[in-house]
Amino acid sequence: MPLPAVLADLLTARGPSGYEQVPASVWRGHAAEFAAVESDAMGSSIARVPGTAGGLCVAIIGHIDEIGLIVTHVDDRGYLWFAGVGGWDPQVLIGQRVSIATRDGAITGVVGRKPIHLLKDDDRKKVQEVKDLHIDIGARDGDEAKQLVRVGDVAVIAAEPVELPNGRVAARAMDNRLGCYIALEAARIVAEAGGANGDFLAVAGVQEEINLGGARTTAFRVRPDIAIVVDVAHATDVPGVEERELGSHHLGSGAVIARGSTLHPRVSELLLEAAEAEGLAFTVEASARATGTDADAVHVTGEGIPTGLVSVPLRYMHSPVELVQLSDVEAAVKLIAAFALRLAVEVDLRR
Repeated sequence: MPLPAVLADLLTARGPSGYEQVPASVWRGHAAEFAAVESDAMGSSIARVPGTAGGLCVAIIGHIDEIGLIVTHVDDRGYLWFAGVGGWDPQVLIGQRVSIATRDGAITGVVGRKPIHLLKDDDRKKVQEVKDLHIDIGARDGDEAKQLVRVGDVAVIAAEPVELPNGRVAARAMDNRLGCYIALEAARIVAEAGGANGDFLAVAGVQEEINLGGARTTAFRVRPDIAIVVDVAHATDVPGVEERELGSHHLGSGAVIARGSTLHPRVSELLLEAAEAEGLAFTVEASARATGTDADAVHVTGEGIPTGLVSVPLRYMHSPVELVQLSDVEAAVKLIAAFALRLAVEVDLRR
């Protein structure tokens, strides 16, 4: 299975939390092919496929932002110092190329630290922190660097998607351009089917990695009857991951349907029923408290929104080599579309 062109477009667009304009524009461009598209002051995007029978409004929410870096200081020698936008393992950053978005366009830099040859024995054993790292853009001095880069400019790791055997792909920003892609493609299927009973809203939310802000404000704005958040889950077929804690979610095992304390039990059951009826591969994960996704904000928005969670198994989360199997992505697309198209005009959502 080759990498879909729409997903490739989303993965190569660069947009950390709060600076999602480029990937959001890409998403809206594709959504406009078949749906009515709008955006808001936060930067979240909505693609609406009208319902046909006055049924329940369903919102499918993925987040369009990715983790990144933000420049905090430019020193007199021309080095850039930075902080993380979202959660980073600093060890991942050492030696990476980065693309910095400036007012005059993107420029390239590299993340550096003192070479291992010059580290004392005790320092070699220490885990590096972001504050110990810098970005080198090749500037001669601070004056030249400050002409190119301003404090507040953001960067992402420069890593293009790589297609691997067995329909697998590695890239940065899988978390969570995948969720936005799944919402978009499920909306396309619903539109091609002539619409569901109620309105179908695909949402590309912003700022999930820092505060869940876009999902919260969009959910408040559109007030769906049901929301399905789409994100990524830790694949458990890698060394060092404990299945007894996280469950069994291997690449190739399909979409991951969550059940848990903050998720609506009827919505979860309807997702399971749709997967079984369509013969789609899936696994089930359990969430005892918060899910760590936009679902944590959506389900308590307004008077409360019945919320479900669907994920895709992902290896190496929050790295430039996030790895997925495309058949799992396709299973999630088909599951979401089937859920919407099977949903009755009236559903008892009382708990």
